[in-house]
Amino acid sequence: MGFFDSEVVQQEAKQLFEDYQSLMKLGGEYGKFDREGKKIFIDKMEALMERYKIFMKRFELSEDFMAKITVEQLKTQLGQFGITPQQMFYQMNLTLERMKSEIE
Repeated sequence: MGFFDSEVVQQEAKQLFEDYQSLMKLGGEYGKFDREGKKIFIDKMEALMERYKIFMKRFELSEDFMAKITVEQLKTQLGQFGITPQQMFYQMNLTLERMKSEIE
């Protein structure tokens, strides 16, 4: 069975996408949140980023050809912006840390 044929992979990908879309929509109102709302939003973003890292690691570790192509496509797309996947996660974490420091 291929990597993308797995129901677990399909469900996690769908859930990650839906959760990300929901948080981005909610993030548009971030400036209106009170302190506790901002904390909750940041916590949810951190949890989502951790889930995304794990999901991407599954791709990297898979022997499936399509999973390997997907990883290479991501690297190529990010490379167009001059960053690697590791740098992307690092920048996301920096942003979340800055957001945390602004509310403390």
